[in-house]
Amino acid sequence: MAEQASGAVTETGGQSMAHGAEQTLPHGEHHLEHNSGRPISWVAISVIVVGFVVGGIALVPHPTWWAFWLGVGIAVVGCLMTAFAKTFSTDWY
Repeated sequence: MAEQASGAVTETGGQSMAHGAEQTLPHGEHHLEHNSGRPISWVAISVIVVGFVVGGIALVPHPTWWAFWLGVGIAVVGCLMTAFAKTFSTDWY
């Protein structure tokens, strides 16, 4: 069984590289940093979450249907916001 070392220094092509330096992936591309998304995407997803919360609260302890459907409407508005903002095609890398 081969032994594997763990530590802050790695070897790439015969050269040692300290942890924190720019790393190159095995296929030659550089590692991309985390993409946090655009503000409109965060707003749209927040609207969807608020819709689910309103709809969920409307069902406890007994169903209040007008509040449930209000929550559904809020969630649909949030879904439309994600569609028009192209959240899933633009922000996804």
